Amino acid sequence: MSVDAASAAGTGPVIAQGVDDEPMAPNQRDARARTGVLIAVLCAAYTLFHLFVMVIYPLETWTYRMMHVCGGLIIGFLTYSALTQRSNDADAAPARRGMAELALLGVAALGVGYGLAVIAYAWGAWWLAGVAAPPAFGFRTYGLPLAIGTAAAVIAGWLYSSRDRSRIYPGDLILCMASIAVLGYILFVVGALRMRAGTGMAQPGDLWAAVTGVILILELTRRLTGLALVIIVGVFIGYSFLGPWLPGFLNHRGYTATRFFTYIFTDQGVLGDPIAVSSTYIILFIVFAAFLQASKVGDYFVNFAFACAGQTRGGPAKVAVFASGLMGMINGTSAGNVVSTGSLTIPLMKKVGYPAKTSAAIEATASSGGQILPPIMGAGAFIMAEVTGIPYTDIVIAAIIPALLYFVSVYFMVDLQALKLNMKGLPRSELPRFNDLIKQVYLFLPIIILIYTLFAGYSVIRAGAMGMAAAAMVSWLTPHKMGPRQIFKALDMGAKMSIQMVAVCAAAGIIVGVIALTGVGARFSSLLLSIADQNQYLAMFFAMCISIILGMGMPTTAAYAVAAAVVAPGLIALGVPVLVAHFFVFYYAVMSAITPPVALAAYAGAALSGSDPMKTSVEAFRLGLAAFIVPFMFFGSHELLMQGEWIDIIHATATALLGMFLLSAGVIGYYFGHASMLVRLILIGAALSMIAVGWLTDVVGLSVAAALFVWQRRIVTPATLSHGRAD
Repeated sequence: MSVDAASAAGTGPVIAQGVDDEPMAPNQRDARARTGVLIAVLCAAYTLFHLFVMVIYPLETWTYRMMHVCGGLIIGFLTYSALTQRSNDADAAPARRGMAELALLGVAALGVGYGLAVIAYAWGAWWLAGVAAPPAFGFRTYGLPLAIGTAAAVIAGWLYSSRDRSRIYPGDLILCMASIAVLGYILFVVGALRMRAGTGMAQPGDLWAAVTGVILILELTRRLTGLALVIIVGVFIGYSFLGPWLPGFLNHRGYTATRFFTYIFTDQGVLGDPIAVSSTYIILFIVFAAFLQASKVGDYFVNFAFACAGQTRGGPAKVAVFASGLMGMINGTSAGNVVSTGSLTIPLMKKVGYPAKTSAAIEATASSGGQILPPIMGAGAFIMAEVTGIPYTDIVIAAIIPALLYFVSVYFMVDLQALKLNMKGLPRSELPRFNDLIKQVYLFLPIIILIYTLFAGYSVIRAGAMGMAAAAMVSWLTPHKMGPRQIFKALDMGAKMSIQMVAVCAAAGIIVGVIALTGVGARFSSLLLSIADQNQYLAMFFAMCISIILGMGMPTTAAYAVAAAVVAPGLIALGVPVLVAHFFVFYYAVMSAITPPVALAAYAGAALSGSDPMKTSVEAFRLGLAAFIVPFMFFGSHELLMQGEWIDIIHATATALLGMFLLSAGVIGYYFGHASMLVRLILIGAALSMIAVGWLTDVVGLSVAAALFVWQRRIVTPATLSHGRAD
């Protein structure tokens, strides 16, 4: 609905329109005409396949996960180019191909074509003649040409891929065929492969299918997330072969290529926990988010936040905290949420007086916090439930207080900075009218139904399906009714939005497989134990640093999956409860998105605000400082994870909230007036005292806070401020 239409309908000015629409990536294609329709149908079919298997007709585990990965690879190569796209001219004649490009494409087509033909022959013989064992020669010889052809297609894409968004490069079609060949081989031998993968009985065909699969996964990951995760995976793969020559706890005996790659393509690696969650919970809730987008509920969320907080001091920043946290919880990616909601909130923050770097940092900090906000937690809760075996509802309940502390801290920082800089909010005339929006509060029903069904004992899958149905039904009470066309669009969007998660989870599975195969996780646990002999908090600090480093440049899902495999077992060996250990590494994996020097969410915000990326990441780190302290808080006081008696939980929460306020005041430099550097340092000390749960430390913190309040109110007056003596 346009602004004029909204005003005519009596809803007041509309600020948010299409804020949750997925922005087009620089290398994303925009296929038109029949090609675009074909891809959309393929995407909708991919989504429906998952819903059908999850809700109606379950498949064998390996089969389902392989089809999940293969479908993601095909859609990914059709929709994302190897190079940045510049134009969208479908009528322009394609450039003439040189001899080198034709040679590469020829090698790719011949190699992949031969491999696919052998697999197709094997399946045809089985279906038509009942021949369960294909000719041995075919399965002995198909693999090497397939791997060479796949590598040639990847290289051709790097060098010669079209810059036209409307065209699909032939090399990418060959990569789609290679994906089908890998799927066909693994499904044909899946029964035997489950027994022999990773052992001396593994066959050459198993090796080449796995090698080709790894190449395809890494190339799609590069296209979707950049080089950071690909380099990290490459380091882990190299570690598997270089182990005999490495010192200390990194040393291991090494592995042959056949044993390593066939082991990687099992449920201990690529088909392990990350893909298990990606193929069920993650894709389910991404499709749920797509239904919310198609019904324009996301716009309502943001407009509702503006109606509530837009007029207050620093209003757009507070809206960013609320709206970005809510949207980040659903869409599961910090940087993606920054780009979508930040395109609205960042310009408005700059309009009311926030510096460019602060505007971007607030958006990045709030969007990253969405990943720790229950009940969805950006899919992190589902992975944690899968890895730990702890019920999903227990994880959601445990996440409530830490998420509250984080967002309250960010809100305090935003509010105190607005006070310090004497900022105003947006004029009420430019904001949606709350009285009108409250009449549409039923648009929150999909979220409410989702939460109710989860805690009423329904399975996560059934709850997600009911949430999707609720989103479609609620849309009929709005101008954006979801008919067949809109439902098809939601299914199409759901598949395209899930592709990044498929690639990321598959790549993370490679890392998890390396850790399981080499045993480096157990040796890391021993290292943590030896550090803990000196000081347990030092061991926890070391675990924090490793979790952040492992997560740098990686999406949240992959960052947590890797940290859970490397760091969490070491913390559990120290005697830390399983829930606390996994929450500890999860928080730092999430916060790697705003931790310099590689802070993806902050960099995305900087691109929108025009600020310096490194300065923005430092500012985001400062604003999100609470997230770096909260894990140590619930490590020392399990009451903050809802563990213990209610009186203790209330006490721990109240003192932690006061500690967050003191910490925010110290960081921003405003405590009932401008605070000097000495006052700021004392405030941070008092905050740390309040954070360490205990009556003695609480009394110390409260006493210092009260003394500083009296001091500030006595010396900071309008007269002294006007002479500049208070700062």
